Amino acid sequence: MEILIMRAIVVREYGEPEVMKVEDVPTPEPKGVEIRVNIKAVGVNPVDTYLRTGIHAHAPNLPYTPGKDAAGVVEAVGADVSKFKPGDLVYTADSLTGTYAEYSLCEESQLGFLPDKVSFEQGAGVWTPYATSYRGLFQKAQAKRGESVLIHGASGGVGIAAVQWAKNAGLTVIGTASTETGRDLAKAQGADHVFDHSRENYLDSIKDVTGGRGVDIIIEMLANVNLQKDFDVLAMFGRITVIGNRGSLEFNPRSAMTKDATIYGMSLFNSPDTIRAEIHAAIFDGLSKGFLNPYVRKSFSLSEAPAAHHEVIESKALGKIVLIP
Repeated sequence: MEILIMRAIVVREYGEPEVMKVEDVPTPEPKGVEIRVNIKAVGVNPVDTYLRTGIHAHAPNLPYTPGKDAAGVVEAVGADVSKFKPGDLVYTADSLTGTYAEYSLCEESQLGFLPDKVSFEQGAGVWTPYATSYRGLFQKAQAKRGESVLIHGASGGVGIAAVQWAKNAGLTVIGTASTETGRDLAKAQGADHVFDHSRENYLDSIKDVTGGRGVDIIIEMLANVNLQKDFDVLAMFGRITVIGNRGSLEFNPRSAMTKDATIYGMSLFNSPDTIRAEIHAAIFDGLSKGFLNPYVRKSFSLSEAPAAHHEVIESKALGKIVLIP
């Protein structure tokens, strides 16, 4: 039997973005509940960069091909696959072999249907941003119509997704972004108020627009910087969902006691299949109806994966970055 070859990024040592190299590797063959997807676009997420360093709790064994998010076309299915067939348009929510490649092998449970109206580039930016923000807003913080939410970093991939979810659900959306372009983008996505979190008194402005009451929910992207300060603008009985963190901080638990507040921690890695099934259904509904609309800022070729990793960490967050195999 002839072995087909594909191009893929392979990481053979942990380290800086430059450890990612394009190699020729065998194209995987699906069996059982496995599906081979012809990858058309790949989503680049901050978590990909953390995994690459080797210091993340879920760091993969070497060597490996990075990536969990992508979009493409089902090309071949294993004998036990019942939900998908060749030709289906899909996005990936994980992968057995990695998505920084021309083809990826996924289990049936790791795929979601991609509506015809959504481009592959947009589809590549679906899972991690929209699943993370949905879980943080609704499955953790139990967001309800009429409440208010503060979304730190509202111009990034997860931030934009959170704005779109929250606005459709009838919440008052307050976002932050450090650039004028980012603030304009957050407003264009539906945020009611957007503030510059690089300004010293921005929290006072947030308090003012809530009439001094504070916000019901905070979606926290950088807890090591913001968590202690969040309580200054959190309403009584408020909830904070921590979905991003890059270090430690000094924290006074009395802040949570005084507000009778709840702090939720979450990692999408931990979500069980039943939870993921709910998220997949909500995402398909939102994409089909159009209130979810992934914003892609920049595309790189597969060989430019190191540059894409530098971009996603070092630049100001503005939408999604994708790779085109």
